[in-house]
Amino acid sequence: SDIAKEKNIDRTEIGTILEELFKSLIERQYGSAENCDVVVNIERGELEIYQDKEVVEEVENLGTEISLKDAQKIEPDMQLGDLFVDVIDPTSFGRRLIVAAKQFLSHQIKNIERKHSFENYFNRVGEVVIGDVRQVNRDNIHIHIEQSELRMPRTETIHNERYRRGETLRALVKSVEMRASGPDIVVSRADNQFLAKLFEMEVPEIEDGIIEILTIARAPGQRAKIIVQSHDRRIDAVGACVGMRGSRIQAVVRELNGEKIDVINKSEQPEVLISRALSPAKPLNLYIDDDAKYCVAVFDDEEMDSGVGRNYQNISLAAEVTGYKIEAVKQSEYEGTAVNKDQDVFLEQIDTLTKRMVSLLSEIEINTVEDFNTASEEDILAIKGVGAKMLETVSERIKEYLASIPEPPKKETNGEVVEEVGEADEVPAKETEDDIGNVELEEASN
Repeated sequence: SDIAKEKNIDRTEIGTILEELFKSLIERQYGSAENCDVVVNIERGELEIYQDKEVVEEVENLGTEISLKDAQKIEPDMQLGDLFVDVIDPTSFGRRLIVAAKQFLSHQIKNIERKHSFENYFNRVGEVVIGDVRQVNRDNIHIHIEQSELRMPRTETIHNERYRRGETLRALVKSVEMRASGPDIVVSRADNQFLAKLFEMEVPEIEDGIIEILTIARAPGQRAKIIVQSHDRRIDAVGACVGMRGSRIQAVVRELNGEKIDVINKSEQPEVLISRALSPAKPLNLYIDDDAKYCVAVFDDEEMDSGVGRNYQNISLAAEVTGYKIEAVKQSEYEGTAVNKDQDVFLEQIDTLTKRMVSLLSEIEINTVEDFNTASEEDILAIKGVGAKMLETVSERIKEYLASIPEPPKKETNGEVVEEVGEADEVPAKETEDDIGNVELEEASN
């Protein structure tokens, strides 16, 4: 009964384990347990073992027979051939078997705990859980919740967070697998769904289904952009997510260690949606090809850095959250004509290039397609970690990306040939501040 309470295991399961345990001891002691019954009373903490034996004149098998003389000492009416029910004292098995029994019991209880842990968390994938940090090592953060051990790989952590033993942590249950060593429960703080669940916890309208989070793009711990939609015209999706004086979004920002969050109202007009997604920068013009999901954003020269963002983060997140390939161009370089395909296309925008490829090339200031095309093969191969095969792969993937950008049609303007991007029309960037919620922790607290 105490084991059942301590381990949070059903008493019936404990009873079944004890029955199996003592039957295995009987088999070791007597060779068979077919003629035995084990009765376990968990409530009273009692265990009785009964063994059926045939009354014989001379005993040949202690496990199945009892002498008439011994049987009549207990039950005087016993006769040869009668069935005698003997009671086995559990302490009679000897020290060696008792030690083996303890090991068996411990192993079986551990298996039940693992099974329960797997079933519990398998049904909680996608939920946010709270636990205590048990151990921090190079590859994983180990989190303890009740009788279960969860792990958060470094790839699922927020990069600017530091974790300490004993601290309480929230995370999303990302995956659960049963392995030979037990359930492997992986949790995450970097997953997009974790951000969605935090908003659901803070914004009742999301939990009730009135407001829906459509898409999320994140650079965990740095910046996130989410597109939201209200299914009730009376409720402003952005306002509800931000809350009075930023109260709701502040709670999410604090949980994410100061991650900046842009909440964007959905729009059926691509030019409006992309303009909002590029916040806090404001593009002067957008050239959009809806069929190719491609956009050229023209920025004032002074706004270019803001539009692209540090390490191209702003434009990358805007592209990811809207589903459009976005190319940023300075107004002074645009000159009223179409943008060259390789002009200001940042390598980070090309989703077929891995982060490692982009990072290695950036070591010698190769950040754009133009940088790559003008760099010498010698300089690139001199980078530690870059070989001929990687160089060839990068080159091919850049070509594939550029080939996917539609060729702009030409049209006559004042007798001169002017190119435009795809069949896109020039769309003046719209003022959409009311449809964008951007909160940083310090700003929101003012």
